[in-house]
Amino acid sequence: MSVERPLWRALTGYRAITTAYAVGLLVLAWGDYTDSGRPGVAVGYIAVLVVWTALTIRRTLGADRCTPAFLAGDLTVAVAGILLSPVADPADAVTPTLPSVWVAGSVLAFAVKAGWRWAAVASAVVGAANLATAGFGRATVHNVLLVWLASIAIGYVVEVARASERTLARALRIEAATRERERLARDIHDGVLQVLTMVRRRADAEDPAAVELGRLAEEQEQALRRLIHGGPPPGADALPAPRCAPNPAAPGHRAVEEGADEGETDLRALLARREAARVTFSAPAGRVPLPAGTARELDAAVGAALDNVWHHAGGPDGSGGRAWILLEDEPGEVVVTVRDDGPGIAPGRLAAAEAEGRMGVSLSIRGRLREIGGTATWESVAGQGTEVELKVPKR
Repeated sequence: MSVERPLWRALTGYRAITTAYAVGLLVLAWGDYTDSGRPGVAVGYIAVLVVWTALTIRRTLGADRCTPAFLAGDLTVAVAGILLSPVADPADAVTPTLPSVWVAGSVLAFAVKAGWRWAAVASAVVGAANLATAGFGRATVHNVLLVWLASIAIGYVVEVARASERTLARALRIEAATRERERLARDIHDGVLQVLTMVRRRADAEDPAAVELGRLAEEQEQALRRLIHGGPPPGADALPAPRCAPNPAAPGHRAVEEGADEGETDLRALLARREAARVTFSAPAGRVPLPAGTARELDAAVGAALDNVWHHAGGPDGSGGRAWILLEDEPGEVVVTVRDDGPGIAPGRLAAAEAEGRMGVSLSIRGRLREIGGTATWESVAGQGTEVELKVPKR
């Protein structure tokens, strides 16, 4: 909801209440008008004031309805009432002017609609009318300055609120774009980049065609990494399915792939599908339910961790490298640990890989966990393998 809407509603209520107040003042001062004044002038103006307020009551329900013509007309009614007050009460027997505090609504309308500068102009016009009819008495000058300063303050607050709202909206758009870019980057890393890396590494050095294919794959890999860092890749919707997406054979996979985040998925059954000859899976005996979207991202993060095992500790074809997946169902969180028997990660290597645009850790794992409110930590000892711990709070 816009920050201005409550102000417009308050202004609408203020105009209605002060109109009733002006009518009440006329009734209470009727004797003074009949004794020494012109009651017809007072009644005529108050009737115009009531009709004008009733006809324009919807004009102050929003900025789009509060037009410059209405503001000018409202200010004219207010100033006319002030100038007609000595005509209706030449003996000055009635203290307030005919519109009384209703005139402040006209000034406030300028403040909310156009900011403090136009509010200062409108309050100056009202103040000049008051000084012209009542003179430069202390009470009159005090009231004029009070209305002038109050209108400027309210107008300034409205402008600050508008600027803050625009800044917040821009920040939300940037955040949404960043989150979408990271999501696309994770999918691209899990699919296209993994394939290009595999092609580059498996190019046969003795085959000129394979060498050329490997070189082209490397060029495209680097170009795609730069593109991902600069913004969402064009045509991302047409990219192939990510390699580390949830297992197609896992129960409930269809609902998760279609983006159904409602309901729960058994994370134990989902991760069990990743068990293989060189992947050992351990978990509690019972189900480990998680929201479908959370389970999907956690499973994909485990897949990305296993990809790192195959790339750096061995291969899924059996040429070295083993991995162990441990699922723990804690009272307040779910913990998944992926451990391998590879050579370990050299100190500073993760930060260097992220700086080079390699996103296996920064986006495919850590980014996914951040999206679902979890954390990812690494422990590695040279020559003793690497352990990745993924924690997700239960919701």
